[in-house]
Amino acid sequence: MAEKVYLGVDLGAESGRVMAGRWDGSHMRLEELHRFPNGGVWVGDSLKWDVVRLWAEIQQGLGEAGRRFGSAVRSVGVDTWGVDTVLLSQSDELLGLPFHYRDPRTRGVMGRVLERIPRAEIFGQTGLQFMEINTLFQMVSLREQHPELLDAARSLLMMPDFFNWCLSGVRSAEFTNATTTQFFDPRKRSWATDLLSQLDIPASILPPAVDPGAVLGPLRSGLASRVGLGGVRVVAPATHDTGSAVAAVPTDSTGKANWAYISSGTWSLMGVEVPNAILSSKAMEFDLTNEGGIQGTYRLLKNIMGLWLVQQCRRSFEHRGRAHTYEQLVSLASKATPLRSLVNPDHPSFLAPEDMASAIQERCRATGEPVPEDEGALVRCALESLALKYASTLQGLEEVTGTPVEVIHVVGGGSRNDLLNQFTADACQRPVLAGPVEATVLGNLLVQAQADGAVGDLVQLRSVVRQSGAIRRFDPSGGAAWSEAASRFARVSSSSFRS
Repeated sequence: MAEKVYLGVDLGAESGRVMAGRWDGSHMRLEELHRFPNGGVWVGDSLKWDVVRLWAEIQQGLGEAGRRFGSAVRSVGVDTWGVDTVLLSQSDELLGLPFHYRDPRTRGVMGRVLERIPRAEIFGQTGLQFMEINTLFQMVSLREQHPELLDAARSLLMMPDFFNWCLSGVRSAEFTNATTTQFFDPRKRSWATDLLSQLDIPASILPPAVDPGAVLGPLRSGLASRVGLGGVRVVAPATHDTGSAVAAVPTDSTGKANWAYISSGTWSLMGVEVPNAILSSKAMEFDLTNEGGIQGTYRLLKNIMGLWLVQQCRRSFEHRGRAHTYEQLVSLASKATPLRSLVNPDHPSFLAPEDMASAIQERCRATGEPVPEDEGALVRCALESLALKYASTLQGLEEVTGTPVEVIHVVGGGSRNDLLNQFTADACQRPVLAGPVEATVLGNLLVQAQADGAVGDLVQLRSVVRQSGAIRRFDPSGGAAWSEAASRFARVSSSSFRS
């Protein structure tokens, strides 16, 4: 058969890229067309996303696709992180640059909302983990601090939906990203309008929800002409990057909850795949979240701070004149004393510290842990603490679902960190299967191929993934030492939010 090409726009917190997926009927071969940096931009005292520059970069990648593949390109779709939004005016103009989820304006908002509406009521309507970065609390902050923007808005679009609107002119709310807002009802599969009304957030600005794989329409005609991509459709993949990544987990046990995944990157998202959202009191007690997946599935998971700790430690070291590659930092960590210093990775002080290394040291002092002094000790503290967080999360997932987890799949950029993979196997006492690194963009592209009729159901999609790259296995060891460390970690975590 003639080769078909699908274009995946994948935007992460540190970088973005436009990727081509070349489909030969059985394999999806990836080719990077354009990569560009991303990150928050301080404008006055606010942290924003420069979506205009990101859109310019995306168009540059599309132009490269037009030059290289022309009429072979079938469709394009965008995935990004969750929770952040773009507001459009009555005439479809941007109402300012959108806020970054790490902007400090949401601090304290969650507590004020929970004074008005009980936690159980919000969880019962949304099934979502309570985090101050959630769209719900961002919107309450907007109502409190910038009401003129909300009053002027005609449309609220999640970040990937905004870029799919730039591509197609169609406003939509793709299911997997809509479920990250904490105002989407997983039982009704629609917006939680009663909750929004209680908080004076207008539901009228929210577009209709669409399923992953929905064909939004053709490229805008002017855009298609500029980039040389006539006849190309815009498809909403699983637009939340974790939704795309989990779609591309190479499991052969689709439909069972006996495997877990960790989508490992700036954030770690650990969970299991279930057929329906789980809104039990036990799920709320463990602070789990229900996010949408493809083909009607749900991702019961926990958001964990992830490799952000290491990324920001690296930045701290650079500011002190000691620059290291990530590979060098992992090497230094491998030589540091095992299980010496532990922190709760999800402590609020790690969300946006001025200096991550100092923040980790301060948490160790506050909880009575030995203070890590050098680069290797700091990075090892971060990695081992993450692994122990995974282990405690795994215990909660098994208790909520009633199903023992037999294997953990680690996908995404963090799957290249062999030291963390081994720590995860040791802490969880489960085998870890690492890869693919490019799970997010693979999931994006394969959902587009599904929409094109080139790939079948989720079982077949994952079969394609298994054929598309090598998977590495890490077997557990050192159980006694990690069991003792787990007890220390529980103490550190229980004290973390009290001080």
